[in-house]
Amino acid sequence: MDKLKAMQTFARIAEAGSLTAAAAELGSSLPAVVRSLAALEAQLGVRLINRTTRRLSLTEEGRHYLDTCRQVLSAVEEGESALTAEAAEPAGQLSITAPVLFGQMHVAPAVTRFVQRYDKMRCSVQLYDRVVDLLEEGIDVGIRIGTLTDSSLVAQQIGSLRRVTVASPAYLRRHGTPKHPRELQARNCVRFITKVSPGWTYYENGAPFVVPVGGNLDFNQAAPAVQACVEGLGLGNFLSYQPASFVRDKQLRIVLQEFEPPPRPISVVYPHARLLPTRTKVFIEWMKQEFRHFKP
Repeated sequence: MDKLKAMQTFARIAEAGSLTAAAAELGSSLPAVVRSLAALEAQLGVRLINRTTRRLSLTEEGRHYLDTCRQVLSAVEEGESALTAEAAEPAGQLSITAPVLFGQMHVAPAVTRFVQRYDKMRCSVQLYDRVVDLLEEGIDVGIRIGTLTDSSLVAQQIGSLRRVTVASPAYLRRHGTPKHPRELQARNCVRFITKVSPGWTYYENGAPFVVPVGGNLDFNQAAPAVQACVEGLGLGNFLSYQPASFVRDKQLRIVLQEFEPPPRPISVVYPHARLLPTRTKVFIEWMKQEFRHFKP
């Protein structure tokens, strides 16, 4: 058995989520892919993938071995790319994930410019408002906002975002500008509903505190909540990129700045690997430049 080819086949099956799709991507037959996986599992003495008539899923051993395969294959690719033009001109497939609104506003345009610059690259951008398991879903790179908790990933910070409280000038003229966050309990607040907290978090003398807020308008998406604040319905609390264009146009004003929480990092994350493919390295450096203006 060609161990390297078997590892490549297994990694492709895991990323494609289908034996048939993996065979098509590898330019191989379905029986050959099935035999390769069976031979690899037999040699390792463990089941790597649970197979049913409807879906494939990695076993715990399979998830660990997939990480090993990616490290080995990355090392081989890096060694080969050093001898080819890819060292100077990245090429190949790169899959990227990011939060929906941030991805639409900032990540997707940056990736578009990346592909325009490096026309041998093929990029797939997937936007989700959930934490994507990069290993499980076969994603190369993720853009994350906030502190990284997954120890199986490497994170490089490429920027940061504030969490700001905003209101329209008209609303502030009618109701006055709050001087302390606790005043918000008596104000109409337009809430962007999440599962994280029932209130808004602020800091005073280095210590956090949560202010319970209420109002007559809630949304599960940030964009309409921001627009409601622009229309003068109340105060809102958002990541700074969400109302940024309205703040620039003076349609919204930031208040309570001295009580803001510490800035949140924007990071590019990827699975642990000793050697990254050149295309991933170039993409990370590209995003660092694209996001250099995201500073508190």
